[in-house]
Amino acid sequence: MIAMAHKIVIASAFVVGLIVLGAQPGFAAPMTCSSEEKTCTAACQKSPLALIADCIAACRSSSNYCKHTGCWDSGTSRYCGLLRE
Repeated sequence: MIAMAHKIVIASAFVVGLIVLGAQPGFAAPMTCSSEEKTCTAACQKSPLALIADCIAACRSSSNYCKHTGCWDSGTSRYCGLLRE
């Protein structure tokens, strides 16, 4: 009886181990300055027509800052650790 319970525990541990090891974590792509610039520029298209040029200029300015520092600063939020490309 003990041997059967022991086998069940081992089999259960084996199945759980396979599930844990087989599950691949979903890694996000690294954030880059260029991807943030694209996102920023796309958001500018939602601005009124008269403001689009200023918005795109602000995106380029933020992108240049990001490429030097690795930090994106939109004026309302700032985060660092981006790849400088």
